[in-house]
Parts: sequence; structure tokens; C-alpha cells
Amino acid sequence: MDRIPGGRPRLEAAQEPHRLLGPGREVPRPPDRPALRRRRPTPRATSPQQPPRIIVNALSHPLLRACVLACTLSLAGGALPAKAAATALPPLAAFFDNETFSDAKLSPDGNFLAARLCTEGERAWLSVLDINTRQLKVVAQLRDADIGQFEWVNDHRLVFNAHDSRSAQGEQFYGPGLYAVERDGSKFRQLADRSGDVTETTDMRKMLPWNTFMLDETGPQDSDDYYAVNTKYDEQYRFNNLSLMRVNTVTGQSSHVEQPSKWRDIWLDQHGQARVASMSDSETQTLSYRDPASGAWRTLAVFKRYDTEAARFWPLAFGPDGTLYVVSANGKDKQALYTYDLAAGRLSGEPLLSLPDFDFTGKLIMDQHKLLGVRYTNDAENTLWFDPGMKAMQAAVDALLPDTINLLTPATRGSAPRVLVRAYSDAKPGTYYLYDGQAKALTRLGLSRPGIEPAQMGEQNLVRYPARDGLTIPAWLTLPAGKSKHLPMVVLVHGGPYVRGGQWGWDAEAQFLASRGYAVLEPEYRGSTGFGTQHFHAGWKQWGLKMQDDIADGTRWAIAQGIADGKRVCIAGASYGGYATLMGLVNDPDLYRCGIDWVGVTDINLLYTDNSWFDDSAMSSEWRRYGMRRLVGDPDQDAAQLRATSPLVQAARIKQPLLLAYGGVDRRVPLVHGNKFRDAVSATNKDVEWVVYPKEGHGWVLPENRIDFWGRVEKFLDRNIGQH
Repeated sequence: MDRIPGGRPRLEAAQEPHRLLGPGREVPRPPDRPALRRRRPTPRATSPQQPPRIIVNALSHPLLRACVLACTLSLAGGALPAKAAATALPPLAAFFDNETFSDAKLSPDGNFLAARLCTEGERAWLSVLDINTRQLKVVAQLRDADIGQFEWVNDHRLVFNAHDSRSAQGEQFYGPGLYAVERDGSKFRQLADRSGDVTETTDMRKMLPWNTFMLDETGPQDSDDYYAVNTKYDEQYRFNNLSLMRVNTVTGQSSHVEQPSKWRDIWLDQHGQARVASMSDSETQTLSYRDPASGAWRTLAVFKRYDTEAARFWPLAFGPDGTLYVVSANGKDKQALYTYDLAAGRLSGEPLLSLPDFDFTGKLIMDQHKLLGVRYTNDAENTLWFDPGMKAMQAAVDALLPDTINLLTPATRGSAPRVLVRAYSDAKPGTYYLYDGQAKALTRLGLSRPGIEPAQMGEQNLVRYPARDGLTIPAWLTLPAGKSKHLPMVVLVHGGPYVRGGQWGWDAEAQFLASRGYAVLEPEYRGSTGFGTQHFHAGWKQWGLKMQDDIADGTRWAIAQGIADGKRVCIAGASYGGYATLMGLVNDPDLYRCGIDWVGVTDINLLYTDNSWFDDSAMSSEWRRYGMRRLVGDPDQDAAQLRATSPLVQAARIKQPLLLAYGGVDRRVPLVHGNKFRDAVSATNKDVEWVVYPKEGHGWVLPENRIDFWGRVEKFLDRNIGQH
């Protein structure tokens, strides 16, 4: 078992937590430190259809007092005091309700902080804290929608969109809209239509259409302009192309940005100019580059789709000096971070950062002058600082908060001696702080989930076990607090399947199950991304076959290790995880006592033959027509295999108790999958619980549906593998 040392898993040696690695250097593997454990607190005795309107403007909000705490720690004062452990089980809402405090962001100059806040019965609102005066203001709250994504446009203005957390997917009739407001709540403007109506302060001629979305990149943040994307559809309302626009958030005027046609992803340089874009068709993926001198677009690289080539790379971001940073395997098994020479058209000779057991995933941390560091994920999130000042701040914060991962975010410009800190662990969902480098003090701002008591949470570790063909399979193992042997276990299979399932940190589903006494095993079966090309490719066309064997082998490993009680194991998962749940019950009936499938695929052929899915799917047409045939299976060439690995075809073989849950308006795995399978399995299995959430899609948007579903899961597990 690969123990994650202490409270902040990282790959650097403990005595050198943030050292600069030169080109070509790998981040070394973690040393074996089994004696270091995450410290735990010591128990002590003791109306969706109306257009949104702004209703709060530049007023102090009484609810803010409950979310912002004047708790200051000095370097001499040590860590936060421990809380007494509660005896009652944490309620479902503590895990599955919306977060109370989230997405905090510093203004570019570092003098203001914006955050999204929410309390029970209230719409999520946008608040701004003046860090110097400690004045708090609610700057935007909508009557019939919640504040969604937001960004700073510059030091004094913000842009945001909206969503309705009280409406399920089938009731979401409007686009996200686009709005802007000053940090003091003044000069509110609606920039994009949401429902066909506009506010009295908006000129319809300047209104952007409903299908306008925020671009993930903010641009230089030195004007009132922000970048937005207009999504184009054809006459059948299928995705066609994208159009990039520059929007003045004060006047509402928008202008077209020079861009290639049919692009899918686009990257801005340090000046806010579109410089690289990606286009794709059925067979190839093309990267185009716009020369800043001539303004002309030219082809940068062409790659085959659904293939891995030695020269393949993917842009990450432009640095402050115009350097293009990219991610590439460059002929090796693991992807690493490189720079790309645009003039020569090639990767740098050696990677800037590579990880021995993981593909590089992460982002650059920059100010307006230089690259400060790289945030990357191996077993957990880590930061490699190049800037000495940020490295020193990281060390100071880590000394104050030794039991958490501490992610520091500096201002992008200005000289404010402070950083935003988000601290979390496997037991702590997340707390936001401000750290003042001059005062060497840490001020707590708010908790994302105040109802979670860390002492009641389980301990998560990354483990590895051998599959039957010798391939090493990583997995996440979460154990209930204070327990480690002969436990009832839930094998929780991630969806995708061609994604990474998890990373070290707090996870609502795993921790909820652990709080109820279950061990939770989450395998990163072959086909999962993030663990190298070999691991990814080994899962191609292996639904129900070797991918399924990996899950069963992990279950048997946990039993052999004495972790799981072999007579009390249940398999569960959503989407592909739901498919794997059903196939697990088919292939290994003696291994799993029960199964829980939500929004799961029940027959691969249905993904090809159900026309409503094919024409109205949330997936891209290229994936459905070409990618699925390469990675999942071809309905003609692989017909026998797809039939042999169909839970629907083999439903009569499943005798174990089942909980099935589906969304009535799911466009990724339509309800027909659940209906057909329910009818087939119920003919020979009388222990089938069935629930449909009529307005939900591929997952549960509404908190009340999440709470209802996991309440059903709790009762189902207790009946079948619990203590009774």
C-alpha cells in the first residue's frame, strides 16, 4: 500500500518541499514514510421561468457574518485548535447540499476578494471583501437564479453568469446569461440574453444571444473588456461552430475577434490576442497559429485523432513573455510539461516538469511579468514554485496548516503582500484563508462545507495492486475513521471511462459511505487516463473484459489483504461505472452481494441504434461516429463481443439485489437503457429497486434529489451488507 505521508502528499522530499527542478529533471518519487500520518483532531469530552433581476446592490449582508470568521493565526501561534468529535452521524445534506462558500478569487491587484456564498433557502450571491478595510458587500444576487461562474475583468469590475440550482436539467430552459457589475455593486449590466427578456437598463440592440458563454481565459485584465464565446447550432440544433467575441462589460458593445473557422479550443496570449486554435474532423486534429506580426493563421501541427504519436502535443497556456507551454508524451509513456518553439515548430529538448508515475496535468501560475510556478497533480495537487518569495510563503503557510494541502494563489499584478489560500485534505472539504506575508498572519474566510466534522471522516490512500495479466492498477482506498480490517466494502467504479477517477482529497461519495462504516475501493482500471499511454491504451475495446477483470482483481486484493469482508461487498457506479456494476454482477456473482447502478449504460449497441440518443446526444458527433468505434467497439466488426458484454442481453444471470436510478431527460445515457434493463432483470429477479428522477439528466443537479438518492443507497447497503 502506498501510504500518503502526513497531511500534504507530495513527491518532493520532506526537507525540500519546494525546490526548483531544472530542465529534464523528474520530480522524484516520495520516500517511504509510514510513520507519518494525517493528524486528526483529538476527541474531547464535552420562479424559474422569470428573467433574473438584481435585488441586492452594494449593501452589507447579515449572512456574511456567518461565513467570514476573524480567526488569525501567527507563525508563533501554531495550528488551528481541534474540534470535539461529534457522536451522531453527519447528515446527508452535509455531503450533498450545495457548498456554502466557494470559488474565492483575488482581484488582479490583490486588494479585493470575491466569492460565491450560499445558505439554506437563499440564492447563491456574489460578495466582495475589501481586504484593507475589511468591509464586506453583496454586489450581486438574482431573484430567480444563482450566481454561477465569475471572474475579475479588472481591479474594479466583475463578470458572471447564472444557473438555477432549484431546477433540474429538464427544467433548465434558459442559457447562463452574462452580467457585469462593479466591485461596489454599481453599474450592473446584463450583457447576454437568458430568456428572451431584458432588463430596463439594457439596450436590446447590444444584447448578446442566449447561447453566449464565458471563455475560460480572462485575458490581460487591463481594460473593461472580457472574452465570450457564441455557440452556433445547425437547423437540427446540433453543434456547428464557435465564435469568439470581445465584450465591453460597461457599454455592452461587442466585437468579433480574428479567429479561424470551425475551431473547438482557443488560447490567448499575454495581450489577450487569439494565438492558437484547434480544429478537428473525423480523422485529424489540427492546431493553427496566428503570427502576431502578419496576423495570418497558419497550420502548426496535424495529428491523427484517437491515436498517440511521438510528436503529439496539446497547448496549455502562453506565458507572460509569449512562451507557449504545452503537454506532450514526446515518445515516452507519460505526458510532461514542455515549452514549444513557435519559430522552429518543435518541442523544447527536455521537459520543464515530468512526473515518474503520472501524466502531467496542471496549470501555470503567473503574474504580469513572469512565471511564478506550476500547479500539478500526481497523487494529489502540488505546487512547484520558481519564485523565491512564493516558495517562502508556501513554507510559512504549510507550517501554520500542517495537515492539509495548501494551494496558494497570488494576485496577477500589484505588490500586495498577500495570497489566497485554499486548504483541504481527505478529511477536510476546503477552507479559504488570506495569508499576509508582512504580518505573517493567516485569516480564515470561510468553509465550503461547515457541516462536515473532520474527525468523522475516513482516511484515504493511494494503493496499487496487480491485475491478473500483471498490469499494475492504482486505486483509491478510503477507510472509516478508526477502522481498517474485515469491513463491509463498496467498490465504487468511476464513470467516463476514459478519464482519471480521482485524486487525494475530500470526496463526498466516498466519505459519505465511509461515515456509514464502509470501506470504499475506487480502482483506476485500465483505460483510465493520467497514468500513462500504456495504461490508457490497454483499456481500448475492453468494456466488460479486461477493464472488468481489473475491478474484480482489486476486490479480491482487498479481501486478501483483510480489509474487506468477502461476504459483504457491493459494487456501485454511475454511467460507465453503472455498466461495470451490472457486468460485475454478471461475471462475478460470488464476489458481489449487491449492486447499485445509476445512469448506467446497459447495452453498448443501444448507443448506436437508439436514434434519439444519436441525434440529440450531449456527446460530439465525431466521438459517436468515430471515437466510439475505436475505443469502445464497432457494432459491425465487434458484434459478437458487444453482445457478450451486454448487461441487457445477460440480465437473467443477475440474481443479486439491485438499486437502479436514472434521469428522465438524460441525453448521454437515455432512459431507454434503464427501462429496458429494468424490464429484463425484473423478470427473473424480484429484488430490484427502481427510481427515476423525471427532470434530471446524466446525474443529479438538485440537492434534494442527491440527498434522496444517497438516502436510498444508505438503506439499500444496510439491508444487504450492513450491520443491521
